[in-house]
Amino acid sequence: MTDWIDIGTLADIPQRGARTVRLEGEPEIAVFRTGDDRIFALVNECPHKKGPLSQGIVHGHSVTCPLHNWNIALASGEAQGSDSGCTPTIAVREENGRILLARPEAMKDAA
Repeated sequence: MTDWIDIGTLADIPQRGARTVRLEGEPEIAVFRTGDDRIFALVNECPHKKGPLSQGIVHGHSVTCPLHNWNIALASGEAQGSDSGCTPTIAVREENGRILLARPEAMKDAA
């Protein structure tokens, strides 16, 4: 069973934007909201040179890294096009307007 952490409301994240979450002992997490109000969460590092994905441009269900323009799929964390690499994803869901993030320990136990 996954433990979930309430990190705020859907309205806390602008459409086509992101916010970051810090959990003790874990890498920074970027939580993205797309134009169609879908929510995704990734470790906040591009697989290329560790650029802060939360500062990138969200388009469709992808984000473009602000450092070198790599496009990362929000659902899988995979680099798109001719680029290769993957950013870890974090389980996230929206429930009654609240954003719930999977507790990292629960994700490690499930692996």
